[in-house]
Amino acid sequence: MKSKVLCPLALVIIFALSRWPGAMPWNFSAAYALCFCAGLYLPRRLAWTIPLGVMALTDLLLTFLCFHTTDYSLLNFIRDQAPNYVAYAVLIGLGCALGGKRSFFTLLGGGLLGACLFYLISNTGCWFSMGYEKTLAGWFRALTTGMPGYPPTWEFFRGTLLSGGIFSALFVGAMKLSEALDEAPVTEEDEEEAGEKPEPDTGEAEPSLSPAAADPGVPASS
Repeated sequence: MKSKVLCPLALVIIFALSRWPGAMPWNFSAAYALCFCAGLYLPRRLAWTIPLGVMALTDLLLTFLCFHTTDYSLLNFIRDQAPNYVAYAVLIGLGCALGGKRSFFTLLGGGLLGACLFYLISNTGCWFSMGYEKTLAGWFRALTTGMPGYPPTWEFFRGTLLSGGIFSALFVGAMKLSEALDEAPVTEEDEEEAGEKPEPDTGEAEPSLSPAAADPGVPASS
């Protein structure tokens, strides 16, 4: 049980630290793995409250401390971040649907699929809210080249896919390793170290004592 608590807690700490500007390469984040793996391993209620709560808190702090503008408001924050949080919820739901008992490569594939879904949902939200043509061609542009004067959005996808895959692999691998260690059989060396080695069983029953042997005061029968 200790590993099931410490590993998710470690991922939350890594995620919170990775959000500080400049701590990670551009568009490289543990957020996608945090949501997906929370759905895999945390109890259902915590799987939703912990990642979404940590992200909301860090988003608010970063917006206020690092990206504060004169037109900042809670309404603008909710409007701008809503597509991302819809994508985060999809990642958590995907993790809950898969469950953490599947193979490593199945879970890694789920993490990569979650990164792709995040990219599609978040950029579709940008297509709705920004100045793209509301056509199929405009949607495709939002997913590939993006707006003039900004880096192409396919570069965002590259960072999303890489970070989602790397952090998912690290976290799922750590959980699989801890589960294997928890389920490993106890050896004689482990029992000796714990000071609980049982007495060897020779298979011979101890001889019973006659009343005379047990008590010298009792005469032996002739």
